[in-house]
Amino acid sequence: MAAELINVGQKQDALQALHDLITSKRYRAWQKPLERIMFKYVELCVDLRRGRFAKDGLIQYRIVCQQVNVTSLEEVIKHFMHLSTEKAEEARSHSQALEEALDVDDLEADKRPEDLMLSYVSGEKGKERSDRELVTPWFKFLWETYRTVLEILRNNSKLEALYAMTAHRAFQFCKQYKRTTEFRRLCEIIRNHLVNLNKYRDQRDRPDISAPESLQLYLDTRFEQLKVATELELWQEAFRSIEDIHGLMFMVKKTPKASLMVVYYAKLTEIFWISSSYLYHAYAWLKLFTLQKSFNKNLSQKDLQMIASSVVLAALAVTPYDHTYGASHSELENEKERNLRMANLIGFNLDLKPESREVLSRPSLLSELVSKGVMSCVTQEVKDLYHLLEHEFLPLDLAAKVQPLLSKISKLGGKLGSASSLPEVHLSQYVPALEKLATLRLLQQVSRVYQTMKIESLSQMIPFFDFSAVEKISVDAVKRNFIAMKVDHMKLVVLFSTPYSTSELLTSFPNSSPSGLESDDLRDHLTVFAESLNKARAMIYPPTKKSSKLGEILPGLGEIVDKEHKILLARKSIIEKRKEEQERQLLEMEREEESRRLKQLKITEEAEHKRLAAEYEQRNRQRILREIEERELEEAQALLEEQEKRSKRKGGKKPILEGEKVTKQILMERALSEQLRERQEMEKKFQKLAKTMDYLERAKREEAAPLIEAAFQQRLVEEKALHEHEQQLETELSRQRHDGDLKEKYRLSRMLENKIIFEERVKSRREAEFNQRKAEREERINQIIQARKQEREALRKKIFFVRSEEERLNKLREEEEARKLEEAERRRKEEAERKAKLDEIAEKQRQRERELEEKERVRREALLGRTTDGPLRPSELPAGPDPGATAPAAAAPAPAKYVPRFRRGGTEGSAPAPPETDKWGGGSSRPAPPPDSDKWSSGARQATADADRWGGGGRWGSGDSRPDDRNPPGDRWGGGSKSTWSSSRPRGR
Repeated sequence: MAAELINVGQKQDALQALHDLITSKRYRAWQKPLERIMFKYVELCVDLRRGRFAKDGLIQYRIVCQQVNVTSLEEVIKHFMHLSTEKAEEARSHSQALEEALDVDDLEADKRPEDLMLSYVSGEKGKERSDRELVTPWFKFLWETYRTVLEILRNNSKLEALYAMTAHRAFQFCKQYKRTTEFRRLCEIIRNHLVNLNKYRDQRDRPDISAPESLQLYLDTRFEQLKVATELELWQEAFRSIEDIHGLMFMVKKTPKASLMVVYYAKLTEIFWISSSYLYHAYAWLKLFTLQKSFNKNLSQKDLQMIASSVVLAALAVTPYDHTYGASHSELENEKERNLRMANLIGFNLDLKPESREVLSRPSLLSELVSKGVMSCVTQEVKDLYHLLEHEFLPLDLAAKVQPLLSKISKLGGKLGSASSLPEVHLSQYVPALEKLATLRLLQQVSRVYQTMKIESLSQMIPFFDFSAVEKISVDAVKRNFIAMKVDHMKLVVLFSTPYSTSELLTSFPNSSPSGLESDDLRDHLTVFAESLNKARAMIYPPTKKSSKLGEILPGLGEIVDKEHKILLARKSIIEKRKEEQERQLLEMEREEESRRLKQLKITEEAEHKRLAAEYEQRNRQRILREIEERELEEAQALLEEQEKRSKRKGGKKPILEGEKVTKQILMERALSEQLRERQEMEKKFQKLAKTMDYLERAKREEAAPLIEAAFQQRLVEEKALHEHEQQLETELSRQRHDGDLKEKYRLSRMLENKIIFEERVKSRREAEFNQRKAEREERINQIIQARKQEREALRKKIFFVRSEEERLNKLREEEEARKLEEAERRRKEEAERKAKLDEIAEKQRQRERELEEKERVRREALLGRTTDGPLRPSELPAGPDPGATAPAAAAPAPAKYVPRFRRGGTEGSAPAPPETDKWGGGSSRPAPPPDSDKWSSGARQATADADRWGGGGRWGSGDSRPDDRNPPGDRWGGGSKSTWSSSRPRGR
């Protein structure tokens, strides 16, 4: 039935019929025809873009074949994805502007109101809009296909490979067409699948993540997700993918392979660099260097040197001061938690005990680089830079010595060898951070030597930045207590101090003296004032009982701890609420999707109802039209009667003759003719009235013409005076404007050359850009023309090959048929000749047998002699054959088939004739002689002896060959000769 509906173009009805069949409870057992039905079902779903129907059908088919033949479900799903991808690619190939056609933010969103308004207002649709209507729906359906397949396969342990393949294809779809929104949703879907997998562990077909094959599939999926996220520059999703990988390994307590860990740390370095987390970026580089050095034995020394240089430069790029200085308690706790979290991600520590965690800091990182021998693998430029920035004290020459090293380092890097898992290393990205570090080191060292320095001298010492950038860097350093300095712009000097304590400064530099800035005193002036007031109050009102200092601190400390604890609990509750809100939003999205599906179904049903209502409305409209026509006929009749009355009053002729057949058309024509006649009469009246009005108007104008001429001459005089006055004013204004324009021209003429230079520069740049684009366009057009030429050439060759192959096959087929006809004709002729020969041989054999029988009969008659009854002569024998001759004739073969003699003899000998009922019948024993045998004649005894000798049981019996040519064999005439002989002997004396 579905095939018949498809043939007549009713695919929607065919899809509904197959959907009812698949979801019916009658078909709960898997059968092979059901798979073919599913193939046709998914083809219809793809053609009509019915994603919800496809999902329902696949879920029902999964229930049917889950425990019987899960391979069938895999084939159906692969066919479904193949068709969806093929349709999307076909739509994309028909679009000439793919980028514009796919310029939508969300594939699941409906059309925007402004797009709908534009489509309604504009008369023609542009190419971009048509491309959007062609391509975007198919890509929406393809995205829905991936979501449906992932949802169906999420808890199926037998189809884990298909689940991973679908996820990879969905990632590639997002990567190829830059679908960032869909990629985020896809990551969230896969993440929720894993959460539900761990949440509901009692499911029957739940995949076992601890199994090596399943774990490898899940890891490959997460790493592919990480790669695509970094290529799409979705760094937040990339970091969440890193957390997913770490969480997956934490669940199974296993570490991935070294090749995967290299990818893990390589992507982690990119994420931390983009997020400006330089400390974590350096630690990730250190882990990557350790992995490459330990597990990659084919790594060249040059590649190892580049990686080690990246590690050291990343460590040096970290700012040398503490970012948590001056932070609140809650901020410190958050930073501590973040550090521990990052330490677990970077160290890939699967044990989350507090004592196993290490603190990440710049000093510990640098000491670890030295202890692990990383410094021995770096280039000489990086090593010199490290010693200058970390160990040398050169306040005046530091920047001058660092700058050439940075210039050399910026030229290092590039693509690594094939043995390395990293594609390339760029050392130039660390140059801005190293310039900032050199500036900080120079300010720190200068602050330990100088108290005052001119801004001009300091700017000359730092060639990397201008003084405004140096001032911004110094503000952050002062805020973090790395240096203490003040800029006096009025005096154009910089005042330095030390942020450390006096004892620490004297220990470090014995010859220096502690000095503070004015800002240090002003910073704490309120605190000093409060302490002085507190001391004065204590002196005026001494305390009754002196409490210990610890007792004063403890009550406030408890309140602070409780307050901070409440803040942390509130933050935790906020995080939980956000997670719950996110889950609620996902559920809400699913509900909205279901509501949209129901709404679409409702819209379809409403469309059907509207169609039925439209048909009913059309019938009613036809009925109303008939009624209107009847009413118009009645009105025409009434109008005609009225015309008759008026014609009678006017004395006109009768409008309708008596006996004339009245129809609606006649009535309408008569009414129209009457109306036309009245209209003509009215027009004549109007023409007469218009002529009268013309005469009256001409008379008026003749009287008014002199008055108008006088008013016109007076106005000319007034306007002439006004024109002369305005012309004089305009001349004066023009002279003033001209003087101003001359001054402006003189002022602007000084920049004419600059204007010409700028104009030439803009024109040359635009001309170069135009020539470049023109060359690119011509090259692209040539490539397209060449590709089409190659396609046409390939098509021609293919058509020529197919035609030549068909001609060769047809020729071989005709030759084979001719050969078969000739062979059949030859066989037919041979068969006819052989049959003719066999008939001739058989005829000759029968003729010989008849001659032999005739000779034998004559010889027997000669031997037996004449009886008293008078034996018959040969000429007097009856025409019919005797009984003895009938048997050999019956045993003879048919004329159409030749039978050799030994075959005929064996056949006859194997079936002897039955014994005769006659007294002297043939047999193997002789009959007893009668009592009066002595009265026999000598001739009779001789005949009896001869009969015994030639009989069937005698010496020449059945089956024996003749002794000579004169005696026939016994099997031919033995039995028959006895009968003939016995019938011819006398019955008595």
